[in-house]
Amino acid sequence: MPQVKEFSVEEKLASMVTLQKVESKLDEYKILKGELPMEVSDLEDEIQGLHARQTRIEEEINGIQEFINQKKEAIKESETLIKKYDKQSQNVKNSREFDAINKEMEMQQLEVKLSEKHIKDANEEIAEKVQLLEKAKKNVGAKEGVLKTKKEELDKIIATTEKEEKHFNKLSAEAREKVEPRLLTSYDRIRKNYRNGLAVVPVVRDACGGCFNAIPPQLQSEIRQRKKIIVCENCGRILVDDELNNTIEVK
Repeated sequence: MPQVKEFSVEEKLASMVTLQKVESKLDEYKILKGELPMEVSDLEDEIQGLHARQTRIEEEINGIQEFINQKKEAIKESETLIKKYDKQSQNVKNSREFDAINKEMEMQQLEVKLSEKHIKDANEEIAEKVQLLEKAKKNVGAKEGVLKTKKEELDKIIATTEKEEKHFNKLSAEAREKVEPRLLTSYDRIRKNYRNGLAVVPVVRDACGGCFNAIPPQLQSEIRQRKKIIVCENCGRILVDDELNNTIEVK
């Protein structure tokens, strides 16, 4: 069974300083991109929603148009029946038959008027829907214009930083493998707590390089000895001596 190499505290600290410096480089690229990735994502979601709304309005218009066509067919059927009843009324044998035919004609005439009203109302509804559709199309066009500009800006930044980002992402993955899981969990947690992403900081001018709180001389001495992991009592960041921090370079 292969033995797992035990790292000294100094080696652990060096690994964490390396990881911090690598990921600080990656943070710089994120800052360079700013809010652009989020803005692009939000615009894409918004445009997708507008397209869905546009499709829904178009489906509603098609549904209303289908209703109008049905009513037009109903009018044709009623008019055919009216002509039929009118012809029959000329050959009736008694007043009872004449009244019955007249009632049927009146019924069909009412059906025509009702269908015409439905068509009129439906056409008004279509006109309203068409206005909404035009507004939705304009919104989509405007948002797509903004999205195109934002994407072009982001693509330019990505084009200039892609190679470096791949390089530092590779270094980050390699550095993470050299940090024991317990320390890595603490490191990630601390990084998330601070906007600048600094979890490992040097002691600079007798103070914490993260929160600038004064570090007592005795504690500074222990930090320089590199025999245990020491954190800032004020901000919780992992502290290393300035010499160790300066000896590690990331290229």
